[in-house]
Amino acid sequence: MLRFAANLTTMYTEYPFMERFAHAAHDGFHGVEFLFPYEHPPEAIAEELRRHRLEQVLFNAPPGDWSAGERGIASLPGREEEFREGFLRALHYAGILRCPRIHVMAGVPPAEIEHAHAVDLFRTNLVWALEASSGTAIDLLTEPINSRDIPGYLFSRQEEAHRLVREIGNRRLKVQMDLYHCQIMEGDLIMRLRRYLGEEESPVGHIQIAGVPARREPDEGEVHYENIFQTLEQLGYPGWIGCEYKPSAGTSEGLGWFRRYRA
Repeated sequence: MLRFAANLTTMYTEYPFMERFAHAAHDGFHGVEFLFPYEHPPEAIAEELRRHRLEQVLFNAPPGDWSAGERGIASLPGREEEFREGFLRALHYAGILRCPRIHVMAGVPPAEIEHAHAVDLFRTNLVWALEASSGTAIDLLTEPINSRDIPGYLFSRQEEAHRLVREIGNRRLKVQMDLYHCQIMEGDLIMRLRRYLGEEESPVGHIQIAGVPARREPDEGEVHYENIFQTLEQLGYPGWIGCEYKPSAGTSEGLGWFRRYRA
């Protein structure tokens, strides 16, 4: 049975953030994710999760100065101490929210930095974060992001992220496979799912969806998600599917695609 999580950063934006949990639960979601929780006390978020019987499935470590365009700092030289402080803060939130996954955003390295050097720095920071969280069962995730939405992001293709995960070789480090980004950069989604989910120790820790190209509901655009969902069921994918899309109008009104899965 497929499990879908509402992304409360992109969905239900017609309501204040702390009210979105109730609306997601009312519409039949049992899990939620969001980008960043840090504007709210973790205890307040945990209370919303408890009240509405929701599971927090994912959020991101602090990304640096988001308003200035930063999209992660884990591959940026000179930001190591800031990264470590931010990750420890994320770890604190994850403990209170009982969240089993933290996405570590690599970021957009400066143009003057060689790509290989930025990858090495990202690897070093990930290894440190794995050690810092070694007493937990929390998985750390890395995500390839398409170069149209975030030009210059460290990884834009699946194999780049999967290669780094193999090299580090820690079972708690996995790939966040966003099919929206993957379709834009590479396509061939079903074959890629079969490849990576078919491995004995699958490196895929989380999947996200959105329509392509407009990042709307998954029943809009060029990707036939019904076939994708059938493939995930056939492969026995045990994880969550994060709905990281921007609704065309009201969030609840656009959930026609979800009705057959909400049970």
